[in-house]
Amino acid sequence: MKKISLKKLITTGIILATAALTLTACGSSSKSSSASSSNNTSSVAAIKKRGTIKVAVFGDLKPYGWVNKDGKRVGYDVTLARRIAKDLGVKIKFVQVNADSRVDALSSNKVDLVLANFTVTSDRKQVVDFANPYMKVSVGVVSPKNALITSADQLKNKTVIVSKGTTAETYFTQKQKSVKLLKFDSKTQQFNALKNKRGVALADDNTYLYAWAKTHPTYQVGIKQLGQSSSIAPAVKKGNKSLLKWTNNEINKLNKQGFFKRAYNSDLRPYFSSDVKPADVIIEK
Repeated sequence: MKKISLKKLITTGIILATAALTLTACGSSSKSSSASSSNNTSSVAAIKKRGTIKVAVFGDLKPYGWVNKDGKRVGYDVTLARRIAKDLGVKIKFVQVNADSRVDALSSNKVDLVLANFTVTSDRKQVVDFANPYMKVSVGVVSPKNALITSADQLKNKTVIVSKGTTAETYFTQKQKSVKLLKFDSKTQQFNALKNKRGVALADDNTYLYAWAKTHPTYQVGIKQLGQSSSIAPAVKKGNKSLLKWTNNEINKLNKQGFFKRAYNSDLRPYFSSDVKPADVIIEK
């Protein structure tokens, strides 16, 4: 019987072990790549295959997203959501969110797209990807006419009502730290707090404060803009390049077709006072 040297045995063992590790690594890499691809449940291809797009909207923010007396979802954002679903060739599933749950809805794959009056900010850009904007916005302040707030100086050491996760909350937290904030999860809760005089004023996006004040004539938007103006845009999960690209193209196409002007006339104009013009709200190119 031919003798095999110890050195040769060790060398052979090393070669076999290395080959096994290489095969395992390749298999693992392949599985990882496959898993990564299958986890992108919000890509355009995945949405079309599923036949449904899941869109986050508000349920109590008139005239942008709310449920009317007939139980139907209506509003400016809702109209846009339905058009996006139509152009994708899929059905739509609405997922109702509050302001502070919009990011989580995307990151946890509960929704594919957020159309819930989402203001673009530098902080939010770190956690979601915004598509092209479709509306202008600023922080405004509404208060009772018999105790009207017309200047930010009047708010020092006073209580102002806001919704959690909004640009209004961020503005006062960063710019006017002397203001005491009373924070709520929903729009309904915050407006009820204002009616119950739990704060001297309420701060939120000026565009729907105009609408709210029109239906509550004892209140007025005394401050129309605090800080810089910004924009409202659709948002997708961070890194979802497929849906982001498609949505950017869609917004551009709808702009050229005059969709947003028509949606403004049908969904927003009836709820605004006469001093608010389309150019104050929508972005036309």
